[in-house]
Amino acid sequence: MDNYTTGPVIGVSTQGASAHLSLPPMPGTPDLAGLEPMAPLARRWPSYLGAAVTLVMIVWLGLKLHALGVDSLVSALPSSPLFYLFFGLFYLSPVTGDFIIFRKLWGIPAAGYVALTKKRIANDVLNYSGEAYFYAWARQRSSMVAAPFGAVKDVSILSAIAGNMVTLAMIAIAMPLGIGLLTEQQLHNALWSVVVVFAMSLPFLIFSKRVFSLPRATLWWIFGIHCLRLIAGSVLIAFTWHYGLPSVSLGMWLLLSAARLIVGRLPLVPNKDLLFATFATLLIGQDAALSVLIAVTAALPLLVHVVLVAMFGLVDLVRKS
Repeated sequence: MDNYTTGPVIGVSTQGASAHLSLPPMPGTPDLAGLEPMAPLARRWPSYLGAAVTLVMIVWLGLKLHALGVDSLVSALPSSPLFYLFFGLFYLSPVTGDFIIFRKLWGIPAAGYVALTKKRIANDVLNYSGEAYFYAWARQRSSMVAAPFGAVKDVSILSAIAGNMVTLAMIAIAMPLGIGLLTEQQLHNALWSVVVVFAMSLPFLIFSKRVFSLPRATLWWIFGIHCLRLIAGSVLIAFTWHYGLPSVSLGMWLLLSAARLIVGRLPLVPNKDLLFATFATLLIGQDAALSVLIAVTAALPLLVHVVLVAMFGLVDLVRKS
């Protein structure tokens, strides 16, 4: 992943972009070199985009929760406080990772954590819509013609690459243990999925000089943060499950969290939820209790999304009134 210095970033003059990209960003220094003041009318579209994304999130989350049957899931929530502690840490792990990254790149304030939380929610509603929202947020706050698009792009691409690489590492570890649990067709799909996962990352690595905007050292640092975030998330969900169903050992839950990460990123595997539930049942047993726990931990993020979106919307209304 080499530093790209052969052309300008979108919306930035060639001279300004070259000067900016040839130097590594310093902690606490905004990534705004070479930008020009933005016209007043152009400042409004990020607000409109943010409002549209919020409306879509509210509608989509409400429909999703209604389909899952919120009442029955709420009644099945575990009673252990540690379940909610580790779930909270698990929920915040992607946002915290992004905040650490953009805090170093741009020196964003604490308010950026809220924007990154909205980005995470929007990405869950519609893949990568959160990236557009966060780009709009950055552009609006900088009051410029173009926000530092290159950094948002690089962080997003590296997140996907890190997910693929961690998944491949997990497959290499878990495949010898779980190969006997898969049918011949499932094994065939899984192997081809491994090829696709690797192939998806390969072009970004081969053409890294043309794809990435940030310096090589910064790119490797961001990649490391993404990998740590993914590993931390897998460990935290394992602890969450353990305190939701403590009769199963933590080691077994860690193995299942690795399987969850693998199944979630395999592109050619149909009905991923069913495959994961089947694997979990074969690995752990306790069909009824396990099914309820997995359903609860799948629905809880949506429930938290709804609460946070409502809170953010209320705060915005109060500020504008």
